[in-house]
Amino acid sequence: MHEHESDPVIENVATTQPGVVPTQGNGKSGTGAVEAIPADVIELVFKGRRRAYYANPREIPLREGDYVVVQAERGEDLGRVHHTAEWVRRPELYGNLRQVLRSARPEDLETLDRNRTKEERAFQICKDRVVQRDIEMKVVDCEYQLDGNRITFYFTAEKRVDFRDLVKDLAAAFRTRIELRQIGVRDEAGRIGGVGTCGRELCCATWLRQFEPITLKMAKDQGLSPSPSKISGACGRLKCCLRYELDFYKEASREFPRIGSKLVLAGVEQEVSRVDIFRRTLLLLDESGKETPLPLAELPLGVKVVGPARDRRRGCDKTRCGARGTKPGDGESVKGQKLQFPISEN
Repeated sequence: MHEHESDPVIENVATTQPGVVPTQGNGKSGTGAVEAIPADVIELVFKGRRRAYYANPREIPLREGDYVVVQAERGEDLGRVHHTAEWVRRPELYGNLRQVLRSARPEDLETLDRNRTKEERAFQICKDRVVQRDIEMKVVDCEYQLDGNRITFYFTAEKRVDFRDLVKDLAAAFRTRIELRQIGVRDEAGRIGGVGTCGRELCCATWLRQFEPITLKMAKDQGLSPSPSKISGACGRLKCCLRYELDFYKEASREFPRIGSKLVLAGVEQEVSRVDIFRRTLLLLDESGKETPLPLAELPLGVKVVGPARDRRRGCDKTRCGARGTKPGDGESVKGQKLQFPISEN
């Protein structure tokens, strides 16, 4: 984290948490008029999917979608109520939470509109300063605090950058507190929004709260193409949805012999070339190269399954895996020994 202070106060923050872009509303939720109820703790969303929890000690009755004025680090900010449900009232949330001050007034919403117009100008000014200073960073978004006491600029950069001179320029231009916050490319996609290859709005721009690690092995486990153009999202990283159904694929694949293993059917050895977990079908390849489908339910009991063995992997000196043989599909050759398939779980 870089910090530089002058008059006015300036703060530079290296990371941030994702949030949700607020939209104009009339104080009603998307399901229509809902009775406003008081809640101890509420969750608010701000521009760019930014979420935060706030205490409601005054027990102001609120609906999801209402705009409220809340305490900020220095001054006041405006957010939209996202949740007031019971699950928000968790013990770990109580502590030094900032408070909800009041419901938003018409003049607050007018100020919000004016700030959105100012953000466009501030965003362009910041981009021009970055070009003039020849700084290797990409300005992504700009956000004004409701009272104008702080302007936050979000940017991405491949490496650590020195933007102290940029901060001085922005402080001189706007005469207010400046905050530079570095985000990742996934956060950038979430703030900007867009439509994925599935035809739906990006998960990171709607409901996804946290980014979990995604690997190529997840695509392989689901039988997907390893082509980056097919499994990469709008951010250029692997799609977050590769994780959604991974557990299902892993569990379903345990019922099948491993791809590359050999089955001996009617005295003929055939190789498992592919499996279709939805049609519950094996595709067997014989010595002539002919591929034959075989429903898993028609696989004879006691059929012999040979390899590929996990023991042949580099660095593995185990003679028998604790999980091997406990469920159908786990049977493999162990030091040349042929196991029976399917294998009873008893």
